[in-house]
Amino acid sequence: MRILTTTQIRSADTYTIANEPIHSIDLMERASIAFVEAYLNIPVGQSRVTVVCGQGNNGGDGLAIARLLGQRNYQVEVWLVKLGPRNSADNTTNLKRWKEFGGVVEIEESGQLKELVPKGVIIDALFGSGISRKINGLPAEVIKIINKCSCLVVAVDMPSGLFAEQANPMGAIIEADFTLSFQMPKLAFFLPQNQKFVGDWQILDIGLDQQFIGQMQVDKFSVDLPLIQSFQRVDHKFAHKGNFGHALLVVGAKGKMGAAVLAAKAALRGGLGLLTIHSPSCGLQIIQVAVPEAMSQVDADEEKCTEVPVSEAITTIGVGPGLGTAKETVKGFKKLLENAHEPMVIDADGLNIISQQRECLHLLPQQSILTPHPKEFQRLVGEATDDYIRLKIQVEFARRYGVIMVYKGAHTTVALPNGKLFFNTTGNSGMATAGSGDVLTGLITGLLTRTKDPVLAAVVGVYLHGLAGDLAAEANSKSALTAGDIIQQIGPAIRNANLQL
Repeated sequence: MRILTTTQIRSADTYTIANEPIHSIDLMERASIAFVEAYLNIPVGQSRVTVVCGQGNNGGDGLAIARLLGQRNYQVEVWLVKLGPRNSADNTTNLKRWKEFGGVVEIEESGQLKELVPKGVIIDALFGSGISRKINGLPAEVIKIINKCSCLVVAVDMPSGLFAEQANPMGAIIEADFTLSFQMPKLAFFLPQNQKFVGDWQILDIGLDQQFIGQMQVDKFSVDLPLIQSFQRVDHKFAHKGNFGHALLVVGAKGKMGAAVLAAKAALRGGLGLLTIHSPSCGLQIIQVAVPEAMSQVDADEEKCTEVPVSEAITTIGVGPGLGTAKETVKGFKKLLENAHEPMVIDADGLNIISQQRECLHLLPQQSILTPHPKEFQRLVGEATDDYIRLKIQVEFARRYGVIMVYKGAHTTVALPNGKLFFNTTGNSGMATAGSGDVLTGLITGLLTRTKDPVLAAVVGVYLHGLAGDLAAEANSKSALTAGDIIQQIGPAIRNANLQL
């Protein structure tokens, strides 16, 4: 799914109104109906609702929503916060329609707020997604009242006061429990710093012209099932293991062979043809017992990886999990980079070595996939002041070095060398557990080996990793979820997504 700017969404509104054709008030009604249908499925546990409206079109949505809920026998109270003499045209129309059904508390000065107490669930329809300056004055006082009360808050399209595409200055912002947004997700929804404002969010289709939207120039995407299924490949009846590549995993050190095992098992689930694991000699027995499907290549050192011979048969290299950063390991890693020509998958200590040895950045093969968690990312590129700046740094890094940068976390972000950004939509907090990243490294390595497509391996790998985590959480609960559980659910995740890779 494309992530549009607010300007592009307004253009899609305008085009749909002109070419469907449909009157703007009827498009607003369509959006309000979609909101109410979604609202009825939220476990709010309240039949009382306070709808807080502004004078613009977001407030017009709120007035229509109030009427539609009233028609369903909800006890609805409407607050209208007035900042000027005029409402938008569609707001005025819906205000008249609501007044035929119920009354309005018009708020024109802060003194009135002392006597007002919101009741039941609060529906926030003060300001929409187009806001570009911080909220102060009377609406800020209203927002403070809403945030201080214990009511559940549901935002219409965007939490009031939250910017859609840039960091907020210090100002009042609604802290919503749920955000029901129209047609397309907003960039703000995917960033950690906005979680307390957005809450759980859902996208509602309101029928904007899809052909027009499809022609827009977009560089940000929400990774959903249709996008993942666009990567489908044809299954070849007479294929054999030699058709699906031979991966080399350079992993493990004494006391850290668990990471090697997790990465290897996940790589096999990614569908590669052959797998060789290079590890210190102390890991030989562990690997051969835990991963019988893989071949072992033993380092000359007992406790760490130092020098990695790579045969011509190897098509993909994954490196990092459990590797350590010993002096001899750093030397061996740099030599591995110097001799590599195909895209690699680099994680964990591989990234830490690059952070310490900056000259390694210029040795990275083009289209290599780097998979840092936040601290590894910070060590690699420096600290960002906010998540929007972090996105810019991530894209700039991917462009500069010609790599694919995977920033792990909720809504894991994949940045391509061409500037495109993909925000993942699978996964859960239970995956914040030891070894989860090693599983992702292995899975991406397996997919890259099988398909020889770095973009597919990164985007699809992140999605399947998250989906496997969701299936594992269903089976085991979030709190009890382990990295091994994620591996067990990779196959079901592929089947669930109906993928042929």
